[in-house]
Amino acid sequence: MFKFELIKEDRNARLGKIYTPHGEIYTPVFMPVGTVGTVKAITKHHLIETKPQIILGNTYHLYLRPGMEVLKHFNGLHNFMNWNKPILTDSGGFQVFSLAKGKEKTGKHKAEVVLTDDGVKFRSHIDGSWHYFTPELVIEIQEIIGSDIMMPLDVCPPYPVSKTTALDAVKKTIDWLKRSKNAKRQNHQALFGIIQGSTYKDLRKESALMTVELDMDGYSIGGLSVGEPAEYMYEMTEIVVEYIPKRKPRYLMGVGTPENIIESVDRGVDMFDCVMPTRNARNGTLFTHRGRLNINAGKHKFSDEPIDEECDCYTCKNFSRGYIRHLYNAGEITAMILGTIHNLRFYNKMMEDIRKAISESRFSSFKNEFLEKLKSD
Repeated sequence: MFKFELIKEDRNARLGKIYTPHGEIYTPVFMPVGTVGTVKAITKHHLIETKPQIILGNTYHLYLRPGMEVLKHFNGLHNFMNWNKPILTDSGGFQVFSLAKGKEKTGKHKAEVVLTDDGVKFRSHIDGSWHYFTPELVIEIQEIIGSDIMMPLDVCPPYPVSKTTALDAVKKTIDWLKRSKNAKRQNHQALFGIIQGSTYKDLRKESALMTVELDMDGYSIGGLSVGEPAEYMYEMTEIVVEYIPKRKPRYLMGVGTPENIIESVDRGVDMFDCVMPTRNARNGTLFTHRGRLNINAGKHKFSDEPIDEECDCYTCKNFSRGYIRHLYNAGEITAMILGTIHNLRFYNKMMEDIRKAISESRFSSFKNEFLEKLKSD
């Protein structure tokens, strides 16, 4: 069964533990994104070496492929991908809207989305076929997937957006949450509520109050990190956190940079996910304690230094910047693998250091030192 234990508070920063059927998760935690049942450009063996506690899967993508028949046959995603740690699945609502927008730009399989009070009708980005997501179906899909933590279908508006549209998203999201809760059949799977409201303070408060009233297993802050300035994201997070019960986990969806995560932990957030470490690794942008490093830059051609002297990952312990740069410039797949190993370990080690700092009541000084060092190079 799902449970959250608040272990310690250091001002607003929180050290906690989530109990799931597939193991315990210490928070604050970063969740690598494994959209279709794999974290891109990395094997399970190397993924485990980066020490993740939980990964994230995507309902939209898993529904389209491999599809529910396959996942039923394999008795869920854990068994299908041979993963014995916790999995969180997002509802796919964000992907329905964002991928549709992307295909409109590219012209590949004309993308259309029809939003109604009952659900959302959309075209597959793969073959253009029509599909219809309702709150009930999305729960059913996630119960087949067998994730430890489920997200309900929600409406995530873009930024900027009119207040009228943002209000409609809040209303639909809360209505769909009620339906999702009623549709849930598996007691061992947790269901979070998602708080919307864009960058409107009163809507964020209203959404938070209505969502908390439903007494969910945890609470997600959605509709941020969609193009708004960082200060808006922090302000909305502060507003929402004020209304979430202390004994429930708080998840800031789709966030983010190391700076975003540190700042949000300081505002009481427990859970994070983002494609940034894996996507950036595939493009040759690597994270270090002294800021981002473009490994393709000529200055690294003769460098015998590791990517980050403070990193304990497989890549940093075995290879030089010069060699890794060579692999990227040669277009070798190994480059993306080594870069992904490093970036994921950097993120997970950062979370370990955050948890240690909170446990020792020194998060404030840790934050200042960490952020100052990021700017130093």
